[in-house]
Amino acid sequence: MRTGLIGTIAALALASTTARAADVYGGPATYAPYAYRWTGPYVGGNLGYRWGALSNSGAKPSGIAGGAQGGYNWQFGPIVLGGEADLQFSNASDTFANYKFSNPWFGTVRGRAGYAFNNILFYGTAGLAFGELRGLTFGGISDSHTNAGWTAGVGAEFGFGQFGLAQHWSAKIEYLYVDLSDSQFVITGTQNGYRFGLVRAGVNYHF
Repeated sequence: MRTGLIGTIAALALASTTARAADVYGGPATYAPYAYRWTGPYVGGNLGYRWGALSNSGAKPSGIAGGAQGGYNWQFGPIVLGGEADLQFSNASDTFANYKFSNPWFGTVRGRAGYAFNNILFYGTAGLAFGELRGLTFGGISDSHTNAGWTAGVGAEFGFGQFGLAQHWSAKIEYLYVDLSDSQFVITGTQNGYRFGLVRAGVNYHF
């Protein structure tokens, strides 16, 4: 980060010096250094891994998760605000005692707030989470609930705007903590819910 800041300051100083020299010697007009703009809509995909635990049970479902996301950014100087929604599918499951629990899908609707160093954005995010928690006994009896809860996390995104044909693309890495609230399961006779962490990488296309 320090190297990036030093480089940016040096570029601004060089541009200022060049502009003054052009004024003195009647040279051609000069232009401001490259600046990435985050404002606008985007869509993309992601893939990651998650791990967690079931409340009131020893089950710890974990596995791969992947899906799609979309959102919109507004930029105010270096401050970037936005909203994002995503839908994920996962093979996370685990067996404990006589039950197998899985979370085959989940989604989030979140706000984002960050600080941009040109084409590098660091952000925090939080909002609503929802998803299906499914239980299955060894006898083939199933019980399923769609629960709502909350999520929060942090991330970083890198825009490729200065690289020709890749100018509409960005790449990101993100961590989310997701809490899907408890529901009463008939097969266990108690309240069960799922809390997990998720690390994922993704790409976005900016319109």
